[in-house]
Amino acid sequence: MNVNDAAVIIGAYEHPGRELPDKSLAQIHAEVAVGALADAGLTLADVDGYFCGHDAPGYGGGWVSMAEYLGLRNLTYMDSTESGGASPIYHVSHAAAAIAAGKCNVALITLAGKPRTGIQPGGGGPARPEDSFEGAMFGVTGLVSSYALSARRHMYEFGTTSEQLAEIKVAATKHASHNPNAFLQKVMTVEDVVNSPLVADPLHRADCCLVTDGGGAVVVVSREVARSLDRHAVRIMGQGESAKLTNGGKVDLTYTSAVWSGPPAFEQAGVTVRDIDYVSIYDSFTITVLEILEDLGFCEKGKGGRFVMDGALVAPDGRLPFNTDGGGLSNNHPGHRGGITKIIEAVRQLRGEANPGVQVRDCEIALVHGNGGDLGTRMRSATMILGRDSA
Repeated sequence: MNVNDAAVIIGAYEHPGRELPDKSLAQIHAEVAVGALADAGLTLADVDGYFCGHDAPGYGGGWVSMAEYLGLRNLTYMDSTESGGASPIYHVSHAAAAIAAGKCNVALITLAGKPRTGIQPGGGGPARPEDSFEGAMFGVTGLVSSYALSARRHMYEFGTTSEQLAEIKVAATKHASHNPNAFLQKVMTVEDVVNSPLVADPLHRADCCLVTDGGGAVVVVSREVARSLDRHAVRIMGQGESAKLTNGGKVDLTYTSAVWSGPPAFEQAGVTVRDIDYVSIYDSFTITVLEILEDLGFCEKGKGGRFVMDGALVAPDGRLPFNTDGGGLSNNHPGHRGGITKIIEAVRQLRGEANPGVQVRDCEIALVHGNGGDLGTRMRSATMILGRDSA
């Protein structure tokens, strides 16, 4: 059986909170789980597959403790693949494969985080082998500075400007203004973005994603289960996964592993970039969006700056509407992991349930992309193409 014919997304839910000081991390996972299952017309008792990343607290990479906390007593398949912001997109792909193999029928995928009002789990562990040769001793003191290096190199190679990067943030703020749950409600101009304080040259504060509490969940089910539910399903048309390494130090900072995760997703789906009506692109920083758009083939390498200008990303009438919930730049970036919200907003668009001011007309095919790690060096990517289901 073709994996992409075996399973569909049937439920999706994003936590409305962005600052949740009175909730535990496990509570947030539970609330989004119940919300997504209710959206699907299911309950926790129906779940036989559970997927989470290392944002889930507890034993066994999180899933053992969370399965007990949620009362998931019928599990036949579990997965705690950890890929940073790409994890939930990996999980959807893996859930579809598990369902096609007969391992489970109702897969629940959850993500939650409390970096704004609490402590985010994870980190620590043994030193990485590259730590003795890279990092603070050479001036790279954190994730923002690493992304800033990619932005500066892209500017040097292709003439990309801060004003062009700012167009991405402007589009995100316009979309967030239609979302009552968005953390940032103010519409910004290009001038507002480039005049915000520098964090790591050339990235300004407004080029950087939010730090929010919150979370989300999605439910993937077999076709047979979907037929028994009164809910619009979303097809999983194509998927691709990849990683980028440093090639022994001979690394080009201007591209991402999307150059490898994109082609198999398009090939499986049988579509091209011209068929995509809406994109959910991981937006940890503005440069992330620009490089990924290039690497997925929406424009030539080096021409992303020109591609995003003049409202190209603004819904509903832009050339390529993106992140219509406001994305990680303006809406929600729970636990520093934006992959789940990218799936959820794509599902809303395909169901015609996005906020009316940003709903893409006749949205039939959407692309979702997530990544984790450092943009230009060690990273992993997941690309998924979703479609409105007519079955």
